[in-house]
Amino acid sequence: MTSIITYQGQLRTSSIHLQSGTILISDAPTDNHGKGEAFSPTDTVANALGSCMFTVMGIKAEQHGVNLAGSEARITKHMADAPRRIAAITVEFRMKGVADHKMKEILERTALHCPVLLSLHPDIKKEVTFDWQS
Repeated sequence: MTSIITYQGQLRTSSIHLQSGTILISDAPTDNHGKGEAFSPTDTVANALGSCMFTVMGIKAEQHGVNLAGSEARITKHMADAPRRIAAITVEFRMKGVADHKMKEILERTALHCPVLLSLHPDIKKEVTFDWQS
């Protein structure tokens, strides 16, 4: 098992990651009967994309002695109706610590092959940009 989710009531869940004991709270969003006091389930999907992309880039960067600390990914989730679903996810990377053009290409290619990106339904539009800052 990976995790256990407990329904807390009032459209809130509590999830415990069994290996680490880390707890994640989710709430329904305000546009879907919720309080919006935590990540919604679809927020966590969109956020997982950016986190996964950073993770695989971080692995590759460490293999090449590159430090990506301070880099950011700005995530925007777009919802659709009928049925309610994620229509698009935008990931805007603001990358630091990389000057070499070849390394930038390697990291971008690595990010675009992360497991979450490859697992998302093909109907979900994925927009990914990289802004390489010095």
